[in-house]
Amino acid sequence: MTIQRFDCGPRMSEMVVHNDTVYLCGQIADFEAMGGVTHDVTAQTRDVLRQIDVLLERAGTDKSRLLTATVYLADMAGFAAMNAAWDAWVDRANAPARATVEAKLADPDLLVEIQVIAAL
Repeated sequence: MTIQRFDCGPRMSEMVVHNDTVYLCGQIADFEAMGGVTHDVTAQTRDVLRQIDVLLERAGTDKSRLLTATVYLADMAGFAAMNAAWDAWVDRANAPARATVEAKLADPDLLVEIQVIAAL
């Protein structure tokens, strides 16, 4: 079976496609794209979801084909704010299985990280 890797670095690939399944690494807010400002959890979530859309399109799929999503929040106090952005974005007719957990993220300015798996 063919394995396609996208945007490979020395530590990880941004996206891997195998057996008609698309695996994204954890996506975090792009502070440069956000004007150099860290913003709140809603804005960071919107930016992460924008990036997920771009990657899924590159692979030839979209959010209606999501299988699972794991949301990592720096603080569960941001759960409602993250869900506001998520609910505006998710395809409600094809919602994925999802888990949301609190986690210490790699940078203290990061408030949310989302990892998804989708079908082609």
